[in-house]
Amino acid sequence: MPVVVVESPAKARTIEKYLGKGYRVLASFGHVRDLVERNGSVDTGHEFGMKWEVPTKSKKHLKAISDAVARDGDLILATDPDREGEAISWHIKEILNTQRRVAGSVQNAKRVVFNAITKSAVLSAMENPRDVDMQLVDAYLARRALDYLVGYTLSPVVMRKLPGARSAGRVQSVCVRLIVERETEIETFKPREFWTVDVTLDTSAQQGFTARLVSVGEKSLGKFGLASQADVDKAVAIIESCAFSVGDVTVKPTMQNPYPPFMTSTLQQEASRKLGFAPRWTMSTAQKLYEAGLITYMRTDGIEMAPEAIGEARHLIGKRFGTAYVPSRKRVYKNKAKNAQEAHECIRPTAFANTPDSLPGVSPEQRKLYQLIWRRAMASQMASARFMQTSIEIAGTAGQDSVGLRAVGRVPEFDGFLVVYDESRDDAPGDEEQDETAPLPSMAVGDGLTRRTVEPKQHFTKAPPRYTEASLVKKMVDYGIGRPSTYSSLVATIQDRGYVGKEKSRLYPLAIGRVVTLFLQRHFSQYVEYGFTAALEEELDEVSNGTKSRLDVLSGFWGDFAQSAKDATALRNADVFEEISDGLASLCFVERDDGRDPRSCPQCETGQLYARTAPGGSAFIGCSNYPDCRYTRNIDGSGGEAENQDVMLGNDPQTGSQIWVKSGRYGPYVEREAARTGDEKPRRTSIPKGIEPTTVTLQLALDLLALPRELGQHPDDRKPIEAGIGRYGPFVRHGRTYAKLAHAEEALTIGMNRAMELLANRRLATGTALKELGEHPTKGGPMTVLNGRYGPYVKWGRVNISLPKGVDAETITAEKAAELLASKRSAKGSVGGSLLGDHPNKGGEIRLLSGRYGPYVTWNKVNASLPKGTDPGALTLADAADLIDAKDGA
Repeated sequence: MPVVVVESPAKARTIEKYLGKGYRVLASFGHVRDLVERNGSVDTGHEFGMKWEVPTKSKKHLKAISDAVARDGDLILATDPDREGEAISWHIKEILNTQRRVAGSVQNAKRVVFNAITKSAVLSAMENPRDVDMQLVDAYLARRALDYLVGYTLSPVVMRKLPGARSAGRVQSVCVRLIVERETEIETFKPREFWTVDVTLDTSAQQGFTARLVSVGEKSLGKFGLASQADVDKAVAIIESCAFSVGDVTVKPTMQNPYPPFMTSTLQQEASRKLGFAPRWTMSTAQKLYEAGLITYMRTDGIEMAPEAIGEARHLIGKRFGTAYVPSRKRVYKNKAKNAQEAHECIRPTAFANTPDSLPGVSPEQRKLYQLIWRRAMASQMASARFMQTSIEIAGTAGQDSVGLRAVGRVPEFDGFLVVYDESRDDAPGDEEQDETAPLPSMAVGDGLTRRTVEPKQHFTKAPPRYTEASLVKKMVDYGIGRPSTYSSLVATIQDRGYVGKEKSRLYPLAIGRVVTLFLQRHFSQYVEYGFTAALEEELDEVSNGTKSRLDVLSGFWGDFAQSAKDATALRNADVFEEISDGLASLCFVERDDGRDPRSCPQCETGQLYARTAPGGSAFIGCSNYPDCRYTRNIDGSGGEAENQDVMLGNDPQTGSQIWVKSGRYGPYVEREAARTGDEKPRRTSIPKGIEPTTVTLQLALDLLALPRELGQHPDDRKPIEAGIGRYGPFVRHGRTYAKLAHAEEALTIGMNRAMELLANRRLATGTALKELGEHPTKGGPMTVLNGRYGPYVKWGRVNISLPKGVDAETITAEKAAELLASKRSAKGSVGGSLLGDHPNKGGEIRLLSGRYGPYVTWNKVNASLPKGTDPGALTLADAADLIDAKDGA
C-alpha cells in the first residue's frame, strides 16, 4: 500500500477519501526540520554547508511515516506545489534516506503535485509522478541560507549598537524602510493651495447639471490655475456676467474590462479592503478553504486559469445571467511581472457550481472569503461593461471676457461583469475630483444655458496616506520584494518586532523602527535598497529555473555583506547615536523660540540632546548629562517637561468618573478615578506596547479599562471565554487555557469564532498526550507523556518532569520515566528536604534542600548555600551547623 505524505491532517483526510483504501495518507505537519538555532549553522567557509535539526514535535510524525514506509514500501511525496512544498518533500526524503530499514524504498520515492485538492486533480497527479525538483530545492536552500546569514549576522550588530532593537532581516528591514519613508513624506509635506469653480446650469428644458471652469479667456487652467482667493474672485466675477451656450458635444462609447482573477497579493489587498481581514488572517482562512478542496492553491503569483475552469465558468455565466454576459472569446490573462514563478494558476474555486450560499460546514469568515474569490473568478470571464460617455464644452461670453466650462458624464449601457464584482480602492476620491459618472441631459451645439449657481471651493494638496496592510503588500509587489508565501508573515513580523504600529488600519513607524532603519541605511545601505532586494529575488528565481547556481548567489552576497557587518561592529556606540541624532535632526531638534541651539538641553541648559534607545525597545531623546539630568522626550519632539504630566481625557459617560492617561514606574497607563463616595480604589490598566500614549482617546481608554471582556460562553461547558491584556501581552482564555494574540488591538476586537479557533489550536499544541506509560512500577498511579509548552514531559499525579535531551518521547519506557521522577524528588529533598539532625548548640532541625540556585541548608528560617564544590551527599551535621552559624551571625 503506497504511503502518501502531505503537510496537514485536513489535507490528508480529503486526499485519502479521493484515493480510496489502496493508499495510506499521512501528514508531516509542515516543515520537519530547520537550521540549528545557533551561529555557524551555515558554514560560509565550506560551500555554505547547512546544519539541520529535527524539532521534537516533528519526530513522532517522521516516525509514523518511516514505520508506514517500512511496512508498505512505496513513498509518494504530495506536498504543496511551490518551493516550500518541494523543500518539505526533499527534507523528508533526506531524513528517511539515513534510516537503513527504509532507505531502499526512499530511493524510488515519487513526487506528485496538484494545484487543487479535487478528485480529478489528485488522480491526475498520481498518474504523472516525477522526481523531487532539485532546482526548486536549491532556490529554497539559497533563500533559507540568505535569511539565516542576514539574521544571525545583522541582528546581533543591530541589537548591540541599538539596545532595545530586536532583529533585522533581509526583507523585513526593507518593509520597515517603506513605512518609515512614507511617514517622512507625510511629515515633510507642505500643502499647496488650489481652487475649483463649479457652475450649476439649466437647459432650456429646465434640466440641471454641473460643469467645471477649465479656462479663463485664452488661458487654460491646470490644477493650480486658480492658486489664490484673488484669482477665484476675478474668475467668479466674469462667470456671473457671462451668457452661456453649448459649444461642442462629444459622445463616444467606452468600455471597462473585468479584473483578472486573484493571485496571493491581490487577494490579500482586496480581502483587507472589502472584508477588513489582515493578510495573515486571509491566508489562514484561504488555507482552510484549500484543504477542504474548495479553492486552488492560494500561494501563487499567477493569474492564468485552467482551460477546463474557464469552460465551466462560461457555462455557468450563460446559465445564470444569459448569453449576453458571455464574451465571444475566452479571456486569458498573463502576469506582467517578469519574476512571476512557481504555482502559475490563479486562485479560483475548484468548482464554480459550488456557489457561496451552497457551502455546508464552513465558518462565516471562510464563506465571506470564498464569496470574494468566487465572484472575482466569475467576473474575470464575463463580458465587459459598456458605457456611453458624453463630454460637453460650454462657452461663456461677456463683452471682451470669456470662460470655458466642461461637463463630463456617462450612461451605463450594459453592466457586464459589474453585475458580479467591482474592485475597491484604498483611498476614496477627493472632493476636488469631478464626478464623471452622473448622466448629462440631452443638449445640442448652440443651445442656450441658464446659470443657476457658482460654487468656488478651496482645496489643498494632501500628503500621501499611510500604508494599509493591503497597500503595503501592493507596494512590495510593485518593487518585486518578497514572494507569495512571505507577504503575510512579513507584514505581521514588523509589527510583532515593535518596529511598526497600526492605527485605524494604517501602519506607522514606531521610534525604534525609525532608528533601526537609519542605522541600516548608514551602514548597510546596499542591503536595504529596494532594487538590490528585488534583484536578489530575481537571482533566486534564476536558481529555480536552473540558470544560476545556489553557490554563486550565496558567495556573491556574502563577501561584501560580511565586511559591512565587521565594519559596523567596530563602531563606537557613542558614534552611532551621534549619527542617528544627526540623521533625525530635522525631526528631533526643531528651531526654538528663544533662538538657542535646538540641541541644548532645556532642563539643565548645559547638556546636549541626542537620540538613544532603551533596552525595553523604545527610542527617545535624552540629555548628555544623564544621570544628573534626566530630561527625556519623544523622538518626534513631543513630551519633554510635560512628558510625565497627567492628561485628563474626559468623563466616563456611564459613571461620570474622570479618565486619565498617566505615567508610572512601569510605563504609561490609563486610570478611572475612584468613585466620589466610598473607598473604592481607582481602576488602572497599562497602555499596551505599540500604542503611543499621546494617541489614546477616551473611547480607547474606556475599552482598555473594560478588559478583560467576555466574548461568550464555550458551547462545551458554558464557561466564559474572555479576551484581555496581561503581564505577557494580549490573550484569550477559557478556564486555565490561554492563547496568545498577535496585537493588543485584537483583545479589543476579536470575536467568538476566532477566539475558539485559537484556543483549540492551543490545546492541540499543549497538553496533548503523546504516550501512555501505564502504572508507576513501585508506587502505582498512571504515568503519561504529554506535549507541553517547553516540549514533552512525564506526568505522574502532581509531579511533572521534562524529558532530558536525548530521551525520545516515543521510545521512553515506564522504568525510565520512574527513574526520572525519582531523581526529581531526590533533588528536591523529598517532602521538606533531607533531615540532617538537630543543631548541636541551638537545637532545632537542620535540613538539606535543593533550590533555584543550588543546594542549601535551612534552620529556623535561616538559609545558607553550600560552597561551590561541596558534595551535598558528604555534608555532615557539624559542617551544616557551621554554615548556619556563619550566616546567622552575618
